[in-house]
Amino acid sequence: MTRTALDFDENWFDDAEFAQLRRRLPIPYVNAIPVRVGESGNVEHIGLLLRSLDDGTLGREVVGGRIRFHESIRTALMRHAENDLGPMALPVIPPAISPFHIAEYFPTEGSSLLHDPRQHAISMCFILEVRGECTPRADALSLDWLTPEETLRSDIVGEMCHGQEHLLRYALAHMGFAI
Repeated sequence: MTRTALDFDENWFDDAEFAQLRRRLPIPYVNAIPVRVGESGNVEHIGLLLRSLDDGTLGREVVGGRIRFHESIRTALMRHAENDLGPMALPVIPPAISPFHIAEYFPTEGSSLLHDPRQHAISMCFILEVRGECTPRADALSLDWLTPEETLRSDIVGEMCHGQEHLLRYALAHMGFAI
């Protein structure tokens, strides 16, 4: 039998190693747009997280984060949904998952619609139906459920971080809403 990184308790990089890799390699991510679906099967509400940002301001984001080594995309989606929305969110991930969009975040502001000053990241973007009770966790201050039309208000779009308003627009278009 061959040895792999899974044979060891420490199967991830330490902070210094990861910082160096972030400067040299694209990092895989998942992003998820939480939605509430009505009885007719139509999306009625979209959830946006409100977070306190490093500069002391508030900003809105979608669910998301890094995919860990040897973690499936499905598991990463579930982990980030639980981390951001709480353990009782009850996200529904279909048996055959397929992203509605592949996004690239670049560390150089202005080189792309999406910006992440830490790294070049490639994110698979999903629409994630949520059926349970959401209690934002980690650094999220709240989760606001907005109608699809409300998410396009200028004050909401203006609060979106890292260019994620573009992900929101792509998701709305994918779900058949006029943008």
